[in-house]
Amino acid sequence: MAESFIISGETKREKYQALLPQLKSLTEGETDLIANLGNIIAALKQTFNFFWIGMYFVKEDTLVLGPFQGPVACTRIAFGKGVCGSAWKEKRTMIVPDVDQFPGHIACSNASKSEIVVPAFNKRREVVLVLDIDSDKRNDFDQDDEKYLMEVVGVIEKLLISE
Repeated sequence: MAESFIISGETKREKYQALLPQLKSLTEGETDLIANLGNIIAALKQTFNFFWIGMYFVKEDTLVLGPFQGPVACTRIAFGKGVCGSAWKEKRTMIVPDVDQFPGHIACSNASKSEIVVPAFNKRREVVLVLDIDSDKRNDFDQDDEKYLMEVVGVIEKLLISE
């Protein structure tokens, strides 16, 4: 399947709509969580050419870096700190149009200008990881990104349940 991974579409919405069934197909039958998450990250990067994309896993009171693509990243983020820690604490998706205006933003890279973070939950509605995407452009994320990335996280949550 990986060799035939092609996403077509003119608009962002069309690309997401084409990507989602391919992510399900890409992860179907593979039981290794890290392999699946790595492929999901790579597919999103390949489709949208995000500046940075990755996941942070909740480990006790810290987010710990997982699979990612892009420049070197922060390894650990505390609960409630930065956009990722805030999305974890508030248990909601956060869109930040200008990271320089976000109080307490953690600048892993000065090239990052906007960000979206989507939490993934277990059966008990506890955040178990966050999907973090950075852009090198301000105002790069919108409600379409939120909607479709929440669907991507739904694919991830199914993988977490089957673990």
